[in-house]
Amino acid sequence: MSLIQKPSQLKIILRGFFIFCSLQILLSCASVSPVNPAREKPEVFSSPEDVQPDWQSFTDSVNYFHGKTAGPKLEFWALQIDLGAPDTRIVVRGGALSARVSTFVRNNALIAGINAVPFDVVSAVENRPVQNIGVVISEGRLEAPPVPQYDALVFYTDGRAAVENQSAISSAQGIGNAVGGFHRILTLGEPAERTRAGEVRHPRSAAGISADGKYLYLLVVDGRRPGSVGSTEKETAILLRALGSWDGINFDGGGSSALVLRYPDGGIRPVNTPIHAGIPGLERAVAGCIGIAVNPSTEK
Repeated sequence: MSLIQKPSQLKIILRGFFIFCSLQILLSCASVSPVNPAREKPEVFSSPEDVQPDWQSFTDSVNYFHGKTAGPKLEFWALQIDLGAPDTRIVVRGGALSARVSTFVRNNALIAGINAVPFDVVSAVENRPVQNIGVVISEGRLEAPPVPQYDALVFYTDGRAAVENQSAISSAQGIGNAVGGFHRILTLGEPAERTRAGEVRHPRSAAGISADGKYLYLLVVDGRRPGSVGSTEKETAILLRALGSWDGINFDGGGSSALVLRYPDGGIRPVNTPIHAGIPGLERAVAGCIGIAVNPSTEK
């Protein structure tokens, strides 16, 4: 057999090798807990309605939870962030070049980050020109304009946090940070009307705010793999409510969904299994993200 392979054959071989390496990485790392030395053991519930989170401390102001449901098969990861903690702050970025969530976490000295804003370029390659399809306000600076048909997670300078329609955001005045997503899916503790007819399943990224505004919840649900089929908008809303949310928003999902943590060993990686181009563990380069910084005075 000739050692010179046709381009199509070479692509198949390289793709197979990449998938094999990805699976090896997943098998060796996915079971490691970010909160203690023990191997990860998600709590299992019969359905999203039955979820009762047993939060574990990740930092003094951030808690972590990993769960699964049997019907439907869903695996999800979540963070609970104390917005009033003096050592914790929200970080939002949405530059003109694409980046993986793990790069966003690393470059901004964060402990956690999740993808948020829809965008126009689908690729695993970073530093490509990208358009945020939705508002991004970072530290009072407007980095991407509002898209009126979508909603956003907004953090006001007076300390309030809310899910708002982007049509209500005319400028960055009075806003510290804001990050767009798709639509509000949880309203006053109930799944929004738009979620009741949707049965489409996808990997999901989402965020919620508690009724008293004290806590932010970040959620990622895996999909497109045997152990987790992806959630509907309604199931995502129910999971947000189970975590403690009163209002919630559905961020960009699918192959973009990634919740990345800075592990105790210093490693920065997704807790879930992103799947870009059908390859498990391959992170997509995305647009606007939201993250959490702790002890900013000690950041490098």
